Amino acid sequence: MSESSGLSGLIIGVANKRSIAWAIAKSMAEAGARLAVTYQGERLEENVRDLTAELSDALVLPLDVTSDEQLAAVAARCDEAFGGLDFVVHGAAFAPREELSRPFVETSREGFRLALDISAYSLISVTRVTKPLLEKRGGGSILTLTHLGSDRVFPNYNVMGVAKAALESTVRYLASELGPQNIRVNAISAGPIRTLAASGIGGFSTMLQAHRDRAPLRRNTETSEVGDAARFLLTAAGRGVTGEVLMVDGGYSVMGL
Repeated sequence: MSESSGLSGLIIGVANKRSIAWAIAKSMAEAGARLAVTYQGERLEENVRDLTAELSDALVLPLDVTSDEQLAAVAARCDEAFGGLDFVVHGAAFAPREELSRPFVETSREGFRLALDISAYSLISVTRVTKPLLEKRGGGSILTLTHLGSDRVFPNYNVMGVAKAALESTVRYLASELGPQNIRVNAISAGPIRTLAASGIGGFSTMLQAHRDRAPLRRNTETSEVGDAARFLLTAAGRGVTGEVLMVDGGYSVMGL
């Protein structure tokens, strides 16, 4: 029997078929997990509902992670449907497009606030409302998505790099605090993938080519690889891992030149 069979989880951050969160949803569903999947705004609802039609009995819910009321409503629906949760995937991230094109020194106060709120603080708020559901199952796993731009400078990544640095620190603090409740908190840092979010980064094709040229595996990262790595962290296979950032980037991050 699969390690995921009989598990129930919440997946936040699906936008379209290229989303890393969608790859994780597919990997967990293929292994037998029951899922609740959220969408952000009416513009994405139809697309996400069409995608999740591939899944068996998936719960599809609206969620704006800046709304405490919607967060509470999603947690309540998951509790009603599943009687608790075994895992949560936090794939929410956003920075205004203009903040990724202007010089970093010109980052606006509001753009900074918005990027940090949606991309980093939301992991705290999501964890707060789902913690009781994870505790119902005797613990569980929370996973978020980050990028090497948290630690190194990537052109046009700007305030999103700062937000990802805050996100990774948040992972460590949550892992420390929730460990006694048997709740693990980790992140995956994937290589560049042409997602909807990546479309707002200028020169992204150059980033993809640099990754192909320099990564030891000499190719770009595939969403399915991230999905399968997530399955390890979200199930009992990764039961001894918490507070970590797992690199799924073909080895790019180990290279000096």
